[in-house]
Amino acid sequence: MVEIETLVAFEQHLAGGRSLANVILQGLDLTGQTRVLLGADLTGTVFLGCQLETQALQAVIAHGAMVFPPFSGLPYSPYRGGLYSPEELYAGFDPARPESYADTPDARIYAHWNSRGGANSPSLLETLAQRLHDHAITDAMEEVLAQHSQGRPRRVVAIMGGHSMLRGQQDYRAVVELARELARLGFFLVSGGGPGAMEATHVGAWFARRTDAELSSALELLAKAPSYKDREWLSRAFEVRATWPLRDADRVVSESLGIPTWHYGHEPPNPFATHIAKYFANSVREDGLLAIARGGVIYSPGSAGTIQEVFQDACQNHYNTVGVISPMIFLGQDFWTRTRPVYPLLEQLARGQDYARYLLLSDSRERIVQALVDFDREQEARERAH
Repeated sequence: MVEIETLVAFEQHLAGGRSLANVILQGLDLTGQTRVLLGADLTGTVFLGCQLETQALQAVIAHGAMVFPPFSGLPYSPYRGGLYSPEELYAGFDPARPESYADTPDARIYAHWNSRGGANSPSLLETLAQRLHDHAITDAMEEVLAQHSQGRPRRVVAIMGGHSMLRGQQDYRAVVELARELARLGFFLVSGGGPGAMEATHVGAWFARRTDAELSSALELLAKAPSYKDREWLSRAFEVRATWPLRDADRVVSESLGIPTWHYGHEPPNPFATHIAKYFANSVREDGLLAIARGGVIYSPGSAGTIQEVFQDACQNHYNTVGVISPMIFLGQDFWTRTRPVYPLLEQLARGQDYARYLLLSDSRERIVQALVDFDREQEARERAH
């Protein structure tokens, strides 16, 4: 079915002489389109959260169309037609007044979510609205991922790691430089969309076309507010964005996707991610993030959340539940064998399984990049064979 998510697309569809039959209209204000709707073939048409005048509403129902009515009193749209951007979520934020974050759409949605019971809302309508929102986000994310780069669908690589990784730490810089090199090679970087190692992922992509000197200056500026708990953490990020903006010529290489959640809404979403798929349901977000990373997942140092993701990913690979067995790469040999000795257990678990040959433990950026490039070439050869 055709999906129409903007008024411009709606008008172009009609201008092309095409029918509205079996078309999904999502989140549109159609109050000025009553005459058009009264004369249209609405067989199998679906209206998701559209604004309709009374006469139009009666007519579309009479013609057998399916209508999902809009919700009122919510600070978010359950039927949104695209992903978020930092500019949308942080609208109204003034870097000179860090406390102004409380007035942004992101903060208002989080406050609303908390006031309605958080992850355990007793309201059927609230939970329904959240599920519809998350479904719309997944749909919009799939559209972004389906976009082609160099004649192929986006080659998605995820970098996971702890939210408490501090700006200025060597681990943080290591993730930045790894992500930067992968972005330069055409990989599409995704992360959990928060601070720490997740932020480092998007900083690397943002600076893919910038010089080493520019990157070093930016990292020095960010390090003035090392933790996301620091008052000026977000302000320093916006200062870096303003000093080294994303140029149009660099956008294809520097685009990245953050996938945060209001479940951890005390952690602001990453302002260096050009696309933000923010969810209410953390379980949907985590499993989906790993599922889309068909080019491989890199695990930088992290704690319980990162370790949980390791074994979720291992389960997907062990049973091949997403159709691709992809690399699981661990950045930090000492960390993953001594501090958090996950790798030896995973190695044993994978013994005799196909994904055993895609496990890698290394401190070498060159080895990690080469492993992902080799896997990508292998996948491209398979695509051509089919």
